[in-house]
Amino acid sequence: MVNKLLVRRKLQLIAEELGRLLTFQNISLDELKQDFIRQAAVERILERIIQRALDINAHLIAELATGGEEKITRLTYRDTFLQLAELGVCSREFAESVARSVGLRNILVHEYNAVDVAQVHTSIRECLQDYERYVAYVMAFLDKLSDSQDA
Repeated sequence: MVNKLLVRRKLQLIAEELGRLLTFQNISLDELKQDFIRQAAVERILERIIQRALDINAHLIAELATGGEEKITRLTYRDTFLQLAELGVCSREFAESVARSVGLRNILVHEYNAVDVAQVHTSIRECLQDYERYVAYVMAFLDKLSDSQDA
């Protein structure tokens, strides 16, 4: 059973982080490069937004998947967004778009490579657009679920 309260709380936290990220939408790449504190803040905000979405994805998949879906076991983080499209939460096109953010999350969390400040800068606007849509898609999906699934 989908825990709507949990999902809504995580969506609220994403929305709050989007509000914080909004304060950086007009920062120039040079300003971001020259200010370690602002760069660190942007990186952490991006990481938190993406991770919360992954938490929501995992919960929805665990509760809604029937087992007949493609690649239901051992999903990558990217796959979780694609699985949302399979479950009717969002469009496939949107899922593919927002799934790209997982690469940035992995770099920020695991420091696979040196963080490319230009990529972080570009991700500010992409994240604002994609995750506002993500919140809207998931909220609309929750509203469609029957009241019997309220947690």
